[in-house]
Amino acid sequence: MSTFVSHLENSLSLSLIPPNAPGGTSTPSPSQTLQVPAHSQTKESLRTFFLDLSPPTTLDSARAALTTLQEFEGDHVATLAGSEDDEEVGLRRAILGKIVAGLYVQSLNTFLEEASRADVELEWWNDVAHSKINLAMFLLQTLPGRVLNLSRTILRTLQSQGIPLHPSVLTPTSLRRLFPSTNVLRPNALTISLFPYLKYQPYAISLSHTPIPTTDKFSLEKEASTLLKHILSITQTIKTLFDFPLSLTLNECRFKRTELEKIRNERAEVLGGLADLRNVLKQALEEVNNEEGMIKLALFASQMQGIVRGGSGDSLPPPPPPPILPTDTQTQPQGVLTTLYSFTYTTLPSHLTSHASRLSTHNLLRPSRLTLLWPKLVFIPPLVLYGLSSAYTSRASIQEMGNDIWETVKGFWDGWLVAPLKDVVKTVRAGESADEGGVIITRESVKSDLDSLERMTLSLARDKLGYTPEQMNALSQQIRVGDLTTVMQIYEDDIKTPLKSAIGGTLLRTLFVQVQKAKVDIDQALSGIDKLLKSQELTFAFVGVAPAFAIVYASFGLLNSLYEGGRGRGLYGGKKRRMRVWSDIRRIERLLISQPRHVNPIQSISQPHTIVSPTQAIPPLTSGLLLLSVTHLRNYAETCLPPNSRLRQGFLEDVEDLESSTLGRAEKLRVVDRMWRSWGKVLGWGRIVVVPSFLILTVDNT
Repeated sequence: MSTFVSHLENSLSLSLIPPNAPGGTSTPSPSQTLQVPAHSQTKESLRTFFLDLSPPTTLDSARAALTTLQEFEGDHVATLAGSEDDEEVGLRRAILGKIVAGLYVQSLNTFLEEASRADVELEWWNDVAHSKINLAMFLLQTLPGRVLNLSRTILRTLQSQGIPLHPSVLTPTSLRRLFPSTNVLRPNALTISLFPYLKYQPYAISLSHTPIPTTDKFSLEKEASTLLKHILSITQTIKTLFDFPLSLTLNECRFKRTELEKIRNERAEVLGGLADLRNVLKQALEEVNNEEGMIKLALFASQMQGIVRGGSGDSLPPPPPPPILPTDTQTQPQGVLTTLYSFTYTTLPSHLTSHASRLSTHNLLRPSRLTLLWPKLVFIPPLVLYGLSSAYTSRASIQEMGNDIWETVKGFWDGWLVAPLKDVVKTVRAGESADEGGVIITRESVKSDLDSLERMTLSLARDKLGYTPEQMNALSQQIRVGDLTTVMQIYEDDIKTPLKSAIGGTLLRTLFVQVQKAKVDIDQALSGIDKLLKSQELTFAFVGVAPAFAIVYASFGLLNSLYEGGRGRGLYGGKKRRMRVWSDIRRIERLLISQPRHVNPIQSISQPHTIVSPTQAIPPLTSGLLLLSVTHLRNYAETCLPPNSRLRQGFLEDVEDLESSTLGRAEKLRVVDRMWRSWGKVLGWGRIVVVPSFLILTVDNT
């Protein structure tokens, strides 16, 4: 039983408390029975009978309760007519209310399960039809059953016509005479035995027939274009012959999907009609006046039976005549008993039988697990043995390849991941002052070139200008800051007489000083670049290890996705479950925006062309389909979301709002908007990756 139905049953049970009465709830002893009036014995019996009725109410328990209550009414009708009081009437009404509520919950659960089962099977056939790989796999899985049906059809036909079984009978020509086809759109018995759905509909595809050219058409006198045309025609015919079984299989899946959709909508419409009656039943159970409450119970029972009989889509036999009762008015229990008798013995059982027959007649359910698994059981063991034998034969090369892979992984781990991480740690621990050396140029090299420039300049100034020690110290300070004005003045005087200065003067010395100055400038520029690199050393270290981190992260992410995706697990139920919830939320919003134009089955009898206005209440079909999708949401929340968490509690509160019969279409649309805002990011509905259809086909029968 679904949680929605359980909650509804608990809510209705609050209105089933009988009126308090003196004397307790225990059954009187035989000695006490002889000393109390008859009406007291009746009340004690009714009270005991009420307490013995415990949910869940099945058809068998409801029939037993109705039989007991009917016998009780027949045995005590004379006494009850003159001596019953309000408490006794209230007890009888409470018993009937409990039976009616139990049958109502049972009906809701029945149609909800049937609609859910049809919806699940519909999705399975839809997944099969979405991929040619799935179609080919399904055709292979069901091939033994189709061949068995074909063999039975041939044997029955041969026996009916008195033809002995002989290999010559199985030739194409003999089979064509044995199973003639009078209509090109209607298949013969052989094709129907392979694809039984063709019994209910004609061919949905056409097989083009192209005559195979004879020898004279290939004569040398014919043009090359004519030959090419016939070759293309033959190729197209062969391709059509190969595609023909897949096309028939695709149409079979579509046919079953359409039939299941009809069943789901029919059950959902009845489910919606029943769900709309919950407030009517609650008012009948909470009615203070016993007479009014009995009238409302009788009216509710009649409406419930009318919805089930008129909207189930099944041809039900007429109900058997009710038992002979003294009176049959709505103010007495017999009126409700008559309706419930018809409901429990005819309406609901006949519907269950007709539903099961409809599914089996059209073979709408997915094949059994053995049918879906036999290709794997047949082909996988030989392939595994072949793979093991091949691996054993090539064990040396496999071992060598494994060693190469291991060395590659080990080298990648040590050289590209561990070693760069050690450098990062070393850089962080050392800081800027631990290593005085540079990356491009060392500090000693810069100092050495600067000292050489200073000595060369001071020597030139001393020899040429005759500076005093004080002037030499000042010049030394100028050189440290890069000021070579004195040397440039000597150079300017020397270039006035270049030849003389070059031979006997200081022109060459000033030139060499300027060369040394350029070298010092270059060293200082490289030193600045070196400082910049040293300041970004940690950044470069992380840049060096980033590719290795990316490869490791992608590898572990792929392995994790394969593990969790293959097992259907993961955060909040896994990607497949969250994708199903996303689909249910989208379906709910679509149903609320564009409601199916169906009406209540009872109303459709008198008003077959009535269309529900968008401003009116939600029609039964939409309400049933909403309950179907909301049931999936509730099941997801109770099985996949963390227990005792605000996420689960808030999600279930939104689900209860969607289940509520007091909220209209506009209010429920606002609830859906709130769910998109509140749970879309948390459950990752915006990051759902569509799983390929050939990965969705499973053998699960649940």
